[in-house]
Amino acid sequence: MLILLKAYWVLFLLPLPWLLRRILPAAQSNTGAFLRVPFFHEIHAIAGKQNRSTQRPSLVYRLLLLVIWLCLVLAAAQPLHVGDPVSINPHARDLMLAVDTSQSMEIQDMRLHGEPVDRLTVIKSVVDDFISHRKNDRIGLILFGTQAYLQTPLTFDHKTVRTLLNESRIGIAGGQTAIGDAIGLALKRLKNHKTGSKVLILLTDGANTAGSVSPVQAAELAARQGMKIYTVGVGADEMRIPGVLGFGSQIVNPSADLDEVTMKKIASLTGAQYFRARNTDELRRIYQHIDKLEPIEVDPETYRPVRNLFYFPLGIALLLSVTLVLSSLVRNRYAASETSSKEDAHD
Repeated sequence: MLILLKAYWVLFLLPLPWLLRRILPAAQSNTGAFLRVPFFHEIHAIAGKQNRSTQRPSLVYRLLLLVIWLCLVLAAAQPLHVGDPVSINPHARDLMLAVDTSQSMEIQDMRLHGEPVDRLTVIKSVVDDFISHRKNDRIGLILFGTQAYLQTPLTFDHKTVRTLLNESRIGIAGGQTAIGDAIGLALKRLKNHKTGSKVLILLTDGANTAGSVSPVQAAELAARQGMKIYTVGVGADEMRIPGVLGFGSQIVNPSADLDEVTMKKIASLTGAQYFRARNTDELRRIYQHIDKLEPIEVDPETYRPVRNLFYFPLGIALLLSVTLVLSSLVRNRYAASETSSKEDAHD
């Protein structure tokens, strides 16, 4: 962090008030013609009472004037706050995230911090951490269920992507699963972007049950456009549920509807991989692996953000000036009222 002065030469004006006082001659009293006023002595006496305390400015008053002048000169010098270097990758990757929000995502067969949670909650936690490490990539978010919706377009504003992901809800796009439509929407958003790498990470726990495009057809089109699709199947292999009327329990496969064959084919057609996430740790390792497969570009460009600070000294100068004016008005009003009271008592 640095503080620089854009117009540092203005600082040479700091001694200007002192120089003017030394160079310019003192004000001379007018000894020429004057108007004779019969009651001049009475007026002079009253004025002397009112201004006796203000003939010479106090030390505090002069110090405040000095501070005001210093602040004005500093504001004119245009101080700048130069932040720490920020890296920018001119060839950042375009990365789309397609997250399944269908009704089956509410199954609580995974754990987060030791507590049973639904699948979407685990995805939010892991993907949020993944996004936070993709500093130089443009990231977009697609939510899909019965239909596919673009939640955020490709953007460097990762904070907004993470916020909208965390605000997503199960069933927000319908209860079924339109995997093909999600791929088609991602391809539509990525195909016109001239980047070296176009990647879609698709997370789902089921099979394609809705939409107008089959997942394999969408993947074939994506492959021709040079887009990689990493598919992730989410859900545990087994889950214990209570028995009928609360007696006993049974073990079921909550991921029986997961179409792993299609997921593997989608990834294979596009030159990517299929991953299986049965718990939170596996999902986290999958994203760490994808992060290595699609690393951040090296040799980034850097810049230092600059922010103007002139309004701080300018604001202080304005505040002190208003304070001096108000205090002077109050002091003169008090002196006038005191003089009036003495005259009334004299009469």
